[in-house]
Amino acid sequence: MNLDLLGPTMFVVAFGLIFSGYPVAFSLGGTALIFAFIGVATGVFDFALMNAFPARVFGIMGNYVLLAVPFFIFMGTMLEKSKLAEDLLTTIGGLFGRVRGGLALAVVFVGALLAAATGVVGASVVAMGLISLPVMLRYGYSPSLSAGVITASGTLGQIIPPSVVLIVLADQLSVSVGDLFVGSLAPGILLAGLYAVYVLGYAAVRPDAAPALPPEEQNVSARQVLFVLIPPLVLILLVLGSIFFGVATPTEAGALGALGAMGLAAANKRLTWKAVSGAMNETTRLTAMVMFLLIGSTAFALVFRGLYGDIWIEELLTGLPGGAWGLIAVTMLAVFILGFFIDFFEIAFIILPLLVPAARILEIDMIWFGVLIAINLQTSFLTPPFGFSLFYLRGVAPKSMPTTAIYKGAVPFIGIQLAGLGLVLAFPELVTFLLN
Repeated sequence: MNLDLLGPTMFVVAFGLIFSGYPVAFSLGGTALIFAFIGVATGVFDFALMNAFPARVFGIMGNYVLLAVPFFIFMGTMLEKSKLAEDLLTTIGGLFGRVRGGLALAVVFVGALLAAATGVVGASVVAMGLISLPVMLRYGYSPSLSAGVITASGTLGQIIPPSVVLIVLADQLSVSVGDLFVGSLAPGILLAGLYAVYVLGYAAVRPDAAPALPPEEQNVSARQVLFVLIPPLVLILLVLGSIFFGVATPTEAGALGALGAMGLAAANKRLTWKAVSGAMNETTRLTAMVMFLLIGSTAFALVFRGLYGDIWIEELLTGLPGGAWGLIAVTMLAVFILGFFIDFFEIAFIILPLLVPAARILEIDMIWFGVLIAINLQTSFLTPPFGFSLFYLRGVAPKSMPTTAIYKGAVPFIGIQLAGLGLVLAFPELVTFLLN
């Protein structure tokens, strides 16, 4: 083997193991150990570099920013397990019920709120699939429209703050979490608005496929709005506002959100052991996954750099035709394709460390770059046949709904997301105007 190719070969082997179905954290860590020994045997790698690994692991464990991840996951899962999210959808559905397509509009609205509450795509799609899909089908909504609006609205968890995805992105891009939250706010609202416009247009063209609710289902009392809709909105605004105005760090705001979600559950007499333990189990599972991925990717990055793979990647990316735009084009294509097969966290911990040095050399605005990646990942989560959101919905959809209806429903929203990505590419001010 040409020793100069050890770094690129390591990259290929890691992806081969991942695509074979082997756990990603162990694929990365195992590949790192194997190539470290090969490098030592061939005289290319100095094993003394591995002495830095324990310090890097302790650095991960002591990373104050990443502490926000379990807080925000717990906040969202607590709202879901205590069925407050279900009440939210029912109330908003009643408010919009007299409008054709009102239930679909409610899904978009609640999807944006759940995105701001959970920040986890799978949780949002599954929650809305379980709550809203049976209701939409019962009232005569088109299966494809129902599936499309649920999967698309669920992916807003990638881009609307306080998203777990954005916290991880900020850490990997070495930018402020608060700045990335502020920069992603306008694009996230823009996408939700485009979804709503599409739903209204669809209902106008095909009123039978998106009917208004029967009059008896349209009655929503002021008390329901006051006690069901307002408290979660206030909680989300408190969490985001404390970050945006510099009152609290994202980690402190996450702790406030977790405590606030428990307070809402208690106020509604739903703070049961079943709800708390369910939220804790889900939080522990997702947080442990993130930590193991970080440790595996840290080992991989350490050995990859020891084999001079980072220099190879940097020269390759900075030498692309078109300079910065060439790198952005390659990044968007790579992230889009990889999003079919592997989870966001894996992309963030494997791919971004390779792209960031080249992006900095080419003087790309890292906040804008991070928002582009987040929107791109939303699109790949929806794209048949491998989009993760489609699989999440398939898992909770009734067996009578064909998979083709889910795929068909996602297609228009993929077009909307690509349009949103194009707008952010063409007008970086959508990201930067709130930061100035």
